[in-house]
Parts: sequence; structure tokens; C-alpha cells
Amino acid sequence: MPTLPSEEPRPPTGEPHEHRQVAESFGSDAERYDRARPRYPQALVERIVSGSPGPDVLDLGCGTGIASRQFQAAGCTVLGVDPDARMARTARRLGTEVEVATAEAWDPAGRVFDTVVAAQSWHWVDPVAGAAAVRRVLRPGGRFAAFWNTFQLPAEVARATAAACRRTMPGSPFDFEAMTRPTADPYRPMLDKAADGFREVGGFEEPAEWSFGWKWSCTRDTWLDVMPTQGILTRLPADALASVLDEVGAAVDALGGRFTMPCVTVAVTALRTAPA
Repeated sequence: MPTLPSEEPRPPTGEPHEHRQVAESFGSDAERYDRARPRYPQALVERIVSGSPGPDVLDLGCGTGIASRQFQAAGCTVLGVDPDARMARTARRLGTEVEVATAEAWDPAGRVFDTVVAAQSWHWVDPVAGAAAVRRVLRPGGRFAAFWNTFQLPAEVARATAAACRRTMPGSPFDFEAMTRPTADPYRPMLDKAADGFREVGGFEEPAEWSFGWKWSCTRDTWLDVMPTQGILTRLPADALASVLDEVGAAVDALGGRFTMPCVTVAVTALRTAPA
């Protein structure tokens, strides 16, 4: 789902990974984040696990451990790394071992892993420095996979959201109309930059892309619980956020108080080659 960077009151320009204050804003309500954010398709988890040379998984930017717990349920041993101590505390409470650091600066202390994943987080990582960090800790034959949940809101809800954000954040350079466009479009730059980082660093097979379609049924309350966890809104003042939620809630009410939307989980993945 979109977690594009935002400043208060104006979103920053430049690459997402250059704006740590936004990347680390999600922990302001870690419990809501874990409760509201959707999980990842089981088919994705199974595809990654089935091709792994072993059970040891490193989850970079693990947040509250949503993906970590899915890999644990599939029989893996998971270590999470996240820069936000608040997110890490929630992840630990829910059963994931976590070390607090950015992906680029984390010290693996000689540890290596069969799989490295980044769920809804790789756009917050420098793509070249991150790829170099993965190369250091991934066993030959192991897989790196970064993946994102994307969705297409109903047109009425998308238009109401865009209008509310324009009104609440006047002059913002963020393209609010992107909310009304095909679901995976905003993720194309992220996928390309991730793949280019691994090509530049070397030591990996040619990156590939995967996609998994699914549907997400939301009530009004479900969706309004998700919205404050999105990057464009995490740092919005409480009164402005309440105004946005009221406007979007009215649009959902007009649809009968619930909706179902098409979603696609997109992934970029690369296998570690044996050292020359």
C-alpha cells in the first residue's frame, strides 16, 4: 500500500530513503500499524520459502513483525532489523527477535542468512548501500525479496481522499491524483531502483519481478483505521487528520459502509550467486 514520504505540512522532494524522519514516523502508533495493515499473500511466502536453501530469514525494515510472523508460521527462524525502537518493541512483544538499526548500518557480526526479505520497506533503504548489505549476509543460492502491497481504491473513495488531502495540505507537491490511478503504478520507480541497486552491486542473478493478485474487503472502520498508518498521513496534525478521515468516511458511507478492492502484491527478487 502506498507509503510515500511526506513532510509536515509539505512532503519532501528527493528519494524516500533520504528522509529518515518520515521513514521512522510509523512507530508513533505501532499498535495501530500492526492491527490495521494487511498481511501478505501466503502464495508469496510459500514461493520464497520453498526455494530457500535453509530456514534462516533476515527481515530488513521489519516494523512490527507482520511479515516476520508469516515466515515464522511457515517454519522459518526470523531475525528482524528495524530503525524504530517503538516498532521493534511491538515486534518483540508479538514474538519476533529484533535488532534496532537501519539496513545500511546494521552490523551482522558475521551472521549469514538463507533468505533476506523487506516487506513494505525497501523504498526507505538506499538501493545501492542496501544491496551491498544484503550481499554481505546472504548465502550463495539464497534469495532476496522486497515486496509491497498495492491497492486500487473505489473511484468514489479515491476522489474523496485526493480532495481531502489537497484541501488539508494546500500547495503540497504530492500528486494526490495518483490515488485514483491503477494500483501498481506508483511502485514502478521503487521496483526499478531496487533492481538497479542489485545490478550495480553485483553478486546476484538478474533481478526478477513477481506479482500476486488478491481482494481486500474493508468496512468503514477498517479503512479509517488503516489510513493513519500511511506515509502521507503519519505526520499530519491530529485535527487535519480527523478532517481527512471524516471526508473519506462519508464517501465510504455512501457506498453502504464497506467496499472490496483489487490488490496486487508486487515483488522484486534476486538470487545470490556463488563468489567468483
